[in-house]
Amino acid sequence: MGITNSNKLELLMLGIDPGLQRTGWGIVVQSGIKLSHIAHGTIKTKTSWSMADRLHEIHSGLTEVISNWHPNDASIEQIFVAKGAESAIKLGMARGVTMQACAGKGLSLREISARQVKKSVTGTGAADKIQVAAMVEKLLLVKPEGADAADALAIAIAGINKGPDYHPDTLNSEAKTGLASAIEAALAKE
Repeated sequence: MGITNSNKLELLMLGIDPGLQRTGWGIVVQSGIKLSHIAHGTIKTKTSWSMADRLHEIHSGLTEVISNWHPNDASIEQIFVAKGAESAIKLGMARGVTMQACAGKGLSLREISARQVKKSVTGTGAADKIQVAAMVEKLLLVKPEGADAADALAIAIAGINKGPDYHPDTLNSEAKTGLASAIEAALAKE
């Protein structure tokens, strides 16, 4: 948590969209009522690699992101029903190494449902991926490279939105209502 020149608290949030083939990550900062994009990307693995090598790549890639950007907290999407047992196991393993990377760097980790992510970013829990990506672009003034990075940025925004629930003494009331106001303003422009 940092203090800006205007004495408003900042929250630097890492959002993670885990996957065995592609793990998206995005970092968003909230300073007062303003959200800003810091960075985003995708950690990619190859299906020809061993499972251990793929998991190691995800872990080391995310550890590097955390070391480079120093987020205050992290958010990850909760597990949802996967298409099959094998897919669920692979997603669980990728999710596990991302969670361990955060814990290893001392970050608190918020688990947020897909519905909560959609509602935080678009105002409705029934939004599709295209709507979520479009609102991420409007809120952060950036076009994310790839769906996984866009989802990760949305997860970071949702984590910030949930911030006061987890850290009630760290953000003032202006910051607590700021994200809701920013979303309403962006929706009004449509």
